[in-house]
Amino acid sequence: MILPAPPAPIHLLNLAAEHAALQPALDEALREVMASAAFIQGPAVATFAAELGEYLGGAHVVPCANGTDALTLALLSLELPAGAEVIVPAFTYVATLEAAALLGLKPVLVDVRPDTFNIDPAAVEAALTPRTGAIVAVHLFGQCADLEALKAISTRHGVALIEDNAQAIGATFRFASGETAFAGAVGEVGTTSFFPSKNLGCLGDGGALLTRDTARAALLRQLANHGQSRKYHHQRIGLNSRLDTLQAALLRVKLRQLPANTAARQAVAARYDAALAGVPGLTIPARDPRSTHVFHQYTIQVNEPERRDELQHFLSGCGVPTMIYYPLPVHAQPAYAYLGYRAGQFPVAENLCGTVLSLPIHPLLTEEQVTYVAEVIGGF
Repeated sequence: MILPAPPAPIHLLNLAAEHAALQPALDEALREVMASAAFIQGPAVATFAAELGEYLGGAHVVPCANGTDALTLALLSLELPAGAEVIVPAFTYVATLEAAALLGLKPVLVDVRPDTFNIDPAAVEAALTPRTGAIVAVHLFGQCADLEALKAISTRHGVALIEDNAQAIGATFRFASGETAFAGAVGEVGTTSFFPSKNLGCLGDGGALLTRDTARAALLRQLANHGQSRKYHHQRIGLNSRLDTLQAALLRVKLRQLPANTAARQAVAARYDAALAGVPGLTIPARDPRSTHVFHQYTIQVNEPERRDELQHFLSGCGVPTMIYYPLPVHAQPAYAYLGYRAGQFPVAENLCGTVLSLPIHPLLTEEQVTYVAEVIGGF
């Protein structure tokens, strides 16, 4: 099969073009911060936190330096004893384990669901012990984990639920009661990252914590600022973890564009769905009908693992960039060999590492480009 050239260069994400459309507003935000010289904890930080909180249905937002710090601060706020167990998914980015390990807590891995790739509530319940202090639910690739089941487990066993919402900002979950909640605002604490590639990304590093508990929000603010209640008065051991004023000002501009960008990502995903649904050997992303999906990634599965890397190479040769999130399960990482897990203990996660492939997705991807990607995959 001879394929035409791409209709235009295809990017996995296209931050330069996205920022170009916002350049006047970004420039003005930069000028305001430079003129004020309030580079640390300037007014834009609190304003951004309030605006993001309003967007997320009234949650308290505590900005911090990055998403990993957000996870660390969330766990730190629980005041768990050394060695307490923190249940985490076996298919995730390493930061989910890293935050627990750095605090002297023990990451306990559980497998994920084969359809949504999110943490399996049945596996969570089976892994609970008297030493369990927290469950970390990662809302992977843009849709919510099963918050109905996870919240019930958390409440029933008196174990804190932390939501790693770095990939699903703005997603919502509908409970059986009819209540709808934003991802990150259901457990004790939610965390997010503003890494540039995220759906809401800054122009550097940044992160935030989310909670509906006023007292916990105050505690998190204190922990993120050296544990001090006021300058030079330190009640707790904390971190120096602050969102720069400049990044907050730029994020305010990008937050205004987030609803439109989310809708554009969802439209791209719908086009992929229609174009790829009939391609043999592939599985398109599953949807949990209770959750919206904001498509941080559009991740297919190549049903024959030995062909995944071949397809990736073929796509690259045709001008289509892709990425594998994640090529190695976390229990196979040398840094976490001390946990004692063996190959085969998490069959779903291990299978996903060999079969997943994330396709280009961003708000500026055109219908013609999506069609071309689908044609290349079909040609393979």
